[in-house]
Formats: sequence, C-alpha cells, structure tokens
Amino acid sequence: MATETHGVSREAVGSGTLASSTGVWMLVGLAILLAAPFVLYPVFLMKVLCFALFACAFNLLIGFAGLLSFGHAAFFGGAAYITAHTVKVWGLSPELGILLGAAFSATLGLVFGMLAIRRQGIYFAMITLALAQMIYFMALQLPFTHGEDGIQAVPRGMLFGVIDLTQPLAMYYTVLVVFLFGFIVIWRTVHSPFGQVLKAIRENEPRAISLGYRTDQYKLLAFVLSAALTGLAGGTKAIVFQLATLTDVQWQMSGEVVLMTLLGGMGTLFGPVIGAALVVTLENYLAATNLPVPVVIGTIFVVCVLLFRRGIVGEIIARMRSRRG
Repeated sequence: MATETHGVSREAVGSGTLASSTGVWMLVGLAILLAAPFVLYPVFLMKVLCFALFACAFNLLIGFAGLLSFGHAAFFGGAAYITAHTVKVWGLSPELGILLGAAFSATLGLVFGMLAIRRQGIYFAMITLALAQMIYFMALQLPFTHGEDGIQAVPRGMLFGVIDLTQPLAMYYTVLVVFLFGFIVIWRTVHSPFGQVLKAIRENEPRAISLGYRTDQYKLLAFVLSAALTGLAGGTKAIVFQLATLTDVQWQMSGEVVLMTLLGGMGTLFGPVIGAALVVTLENYLAATNLPVPVVIGTIFVVCVLLFRRGIVGEIIARMRSRRG
C-alpha cells in the first residue's frame, strides 16, 4: 500500500510540474506577443495569429475528436466573404462583421456536420471536401463575391466606434485579443468534461457508445464549435488584409491548415500555433526568392514526419515526459 501511494504521489507531482511549466510558457508566450509588433512587421504577425487560430480550431476537431475534415476552407473563406461584404456594403462596424462571419460559419458547420457526422474516416473527409467545393463554386458565381476579383478595399473602420483600426498597433492588438479569446475557448473546451468525452470518442468510439454517450451529438457540437472559431479567424483575416478572395475558400487552404497542424503537433494546444507560425514564415520569406515555396514546405513536412512523428511540440512534450518518468 505504501509503494502504491508513493507511486501515485510521484505521478501527481509530475503532473503538477508539467502544468506549472505550461503556465510559465504561456506567460512567456504572451509577453513575446505583446512586444512582437515593436520588433517585427505587424501585418506579418497578424497573419500568423489569424492562421494560428485557424489551425487551433481545426486541431480541436482532428486532434481531440479524431475527425479529419478537408472542408474547413469553406468556414474560413465563407466568414471572410460575409465579413467583407457586411462591413463594406452594409456599413457595419468591424466587430459586428466578424461576429456575423463567425455566425455564418457556425451555421454552415451545423449543416455540414449533420450531413457528414455519421460517416467516419475517409468517407467523412471526402464528404466535407465535396461540400466545401460547393461553397467554392458558389463563391465563384454569386454576384456579391465579385468572382475572381473578390471583395477588395474593405474598410477597417472603428472598433466599438472608439478604436481606429487603420492604426497598425491598434489592429494588431485587436487581432491578438481575438486569438487569445479563441485559444482560451479551445483550452477550456479541451479541459472540460465535454473535452474528455471527445478524447474518449477519438480513442474508442464503440466503448464511448457502450457507456451511454450519444457520440454523434458530441461530434456535431465539436464540429460546429470548430467551424465557428475558424470563421472568427477568417473574418478577422478579411479585416486585416481588407480583402476576401477565392484563395480563402479553395481546397488548398484546407490542405494548408492540415499541414500546419501536423507540423506543429496534432492533439497539442500549442502545436498548431507553432506550425502556423512556421508555414506562414516560410511562405513570407521564401516568396522573395526563386525557390519553389510549395516544394520547400513539402520537403520540410516530409523531414518533420520522419524525424518528429508527433509533430514539433508533440515530440518535445513526449521527451519531457520520458525524462521525468
């Protein structure tokens, strides 16, 4: 009995140490984000934050619920179009435009989810891809999207009628608040009883069903939440770049967020953030060279898959746990 108690206490101490170190890293990361616009180009940082939120929202679905969606570009780009249109044409404030974009993505996620959630594996992925391609062709044909030209010159406006978002620092800290809000929602979801059920479904869905859980409802709610947070990222991106185009809804965007998540570490909270930062940084700085950007990023992805099978952050966490063990 003494040995068993001692073992439990060691496990508790290890968990407490890991939690405290995570808290320290979160504070360090927050300090870096607050100081970053004084060192780096704010627009580049805002792009990183938008795609980091996009990747985190996608990771909530694939990393914790075990659902691989190839249609998340529909939520990202759809929200971008709705936000851009409502702000530019209807004259709404930026915060209302972003909220409407997120609401549209949540509604679209509900429709997608009800059609696809009863399927699993590759069938689920293909259904989401097919539905997303329908949204792409609608964006190409509908008048308000302006086809291949997209919606351009979207005004940033005044946030709550007080904060002038045309100022780079004001826009950056607004995007930072949006990102932190989305990240906290994901963190709270993952560490809630709902998140524990999602993990159980990911690991063994038949067993979760045998315990009395209605797994389809849990997966549908996770899908809608992921879509809403993806829409939040897409709407914010439209305000930052004052633009919404077909690039936001094409299938390559869905593939890009999969790449970000796998590079950083699927099923980790910080992995998608690191993966998004890495991919956006490579795209930004390699664009000025003659190197083929997709080839270079693909090569890095292959190397990471071979050397870091859990992703960058996933491997770091695994090695820290093995050393503590």
